[in-house]
Amino acid sequence: MNPTRRNVLKVGLAGLVANLPACAARNGAGAGPSAPLLGFTAVPVSTADAVAVPPGYRAQVLYAWGDAVGAAAGQPAFRWDASNSAAEQELQAGMHHDAIEFFPLSATRGLLAMNHEYTDDGLLHADGMRTWTAEKVRKSQAAHGAAVIEIELKGDAWSVVRPSQYARRITAYTPMRISGPAAGSVALQTAADPTGRLALGTFNNCAGGRTPWGTYLTCEENFNGYFVNTGTIPSEQRRYGVSPKGGGYRWNEFDERFDAQRHPNEPNRFGWVVEIDPLDAGSMPVKRTALGRIKHEGAMVTLADNGRVVVYMGDDERFEYIYKFVSKGKFNPNTREANRDLLDEGTLYVARFDAHGAGVWLPLPNTPQALIGARLAADQAGATKMDRPEWIAVHPTTQDVYIALTNNDRRGTDGQPGTDPANPRARNVFGQVVKWREQGGDPAAPKFRWDMFVLAGEDKGFGSPDGLWFDRRGVLWIQTDVSTSVLNQGPYQKLGNNQMLAADVTTGEIRRFLTGPKGCEITGVTGTPDGRSLFINVQHPGEPASERSDPAAPRAVSNWPDFRADGRPRAATVVVQRNDGGLIGT
Repeated sequence: MNPTRRNVLKVGLAGLVANLPACAARNGAGAGPSAPLLGFTAVPVSTADAVAVPPGYRAQVLYAWGDAVGAAAGQPAFRWDASNSAAEQELQAGMHHDAIEFFPLSATRGLLAMNHEYTDDGLLHADGMRTWTAEKVRKSQAAHGAAVIEIELKGDAWSVVRPSQYARRITAYTPMRISGPAAGSVALQTAADPTGRLALGTFNNCAGGRTPWGTYLTCEENFNGYFVNTGTIPSEQRRYGVSPKGGGYRWNEFDERFDAQRHPNEPNRFGWVVEIDPLDAGSMPVKRTALGRIKHEGAMVTLADNGRVVVYMGDDERFEYIYKFVSKGKFNPNTREANRDLLDEGTLYVARFDAHGAGVWLPLPNTPQALIGARLAADQAGATKMDRPEWIAVHPTTQDVYIALTNNDRRGTDGQPGTDPANPRARNVFGQVVKWREQGGDPAAPKFRWDMFVLAGEDKGFGSPDGLWFDRRGVLWIQTDVSTSVLNQGPYQKLGNNQMLAADVTTGEIRRFLTGPKGCEITGVTGTPDGRSLFINVQHPGEPASERSDPAAPRAVSNWPDFRADGRPRAATVVVQRNDGGLIGT
């Protein structure tokens, strides 16, 4: 490592630690008790094809699907007829932006690491899926994964730095190291990788997280939809949703590793938390098996009182569980390299929510079998089946933990589990946000006390809470993901497009801060350490109720953000700022 590189890492790590909620809590950061948290004028419900923010604010599109990532000069531009090749897509922003984290390099420069969750193949290819080829599979795989881009503040506007030594795309075929207790196990070995230690790619990356040592955690969620098994499906594959038809991606037709009948261990190599170093574009991502294999919605990292690393995680499916990992080793704030393998050793727990606000963390066996089949281990432990556990956020000063449970319209129906104290509504179409406080305020504690923060619904002005994030002042930002199959219909007909709200968790006040364009999900949120720029992602604008666009009518639902006559809707990262340069939300 050269001296210039070392200095950059020192500046970046210092900024990252200063901006980590757990570390802020240790230093007593946060707004004073008398400072009002919410000072903006709430925006109304909207069905417009636009991003709306409060008076005195502006929203700027920063980085949209097809934009050059900027790893080198002269990278290909986006073609409005979707005729970019797979090789060109490898160098461009992927589809369906999701989780996002900001890693400061200086007061005016930083890195954004983000997920590109999945693809709408009706938009990705000029003729959609009417013909299907190996090139289209490769392009779809190239539009998945994650990205790191460098951004710079010039005056009062952010822009992407191109070229940048940090910029990179990570796709569904980027080589990745498998680490931790399950690495090398028989269940991870395949014909292509008999060692069980080298996987190709990551996909369906939903929420994420960041570590105190300055790395990005991207989380593999609905990986099962990419695999097809037309034979007898083993119980382990069935428990994770592998089916004869898959999710319609059709990768198996030209990439045989997605044939789960021929390669039954390949699905076991997905469903992990993947660690990426945004400061080193040449580094290999790592799948951390100690954190368990589930449909990971996110990985919220904080620090225990004794310096051990704690990672909170949700498994996003109806009647699935909430998990917590506690590392064996302790975080070293002085040497970045000393923390490189902290996520490889520790204990994985699953939550049981009892009556009267009591809760307990149930330890799972630290064996390859239990980690690869974490859902099965959690079943045996007797954990509480939740209403689709989504994002998790930790308050910067109190260390209270909040989780979005987006909905569960099957609870209490057709022989499915009934209500319980933490999931109190049958046919729960609106969802809720639950919070808990660990025993003694220590994130590594074996017990907790919980209560209900909010039951979403028409009376609260929002439903299907999904993304959660605390800023350093203690404002809880809540993002919604109402499915396009019911958006602005039925119980959701008065709630408009998906939105982002700000909550004062002390008073319980919730105000609508932003609404998105037609057919989108608002997801992913992060900010600069000074609290003056907020980055959010607008995912799948223009998505129809079928969730796949008609290539003959790509603008049928939305034409955001470009509004070109020959264009198509593009997922994008948006930066929100106050016109006067002040703190967001005040």
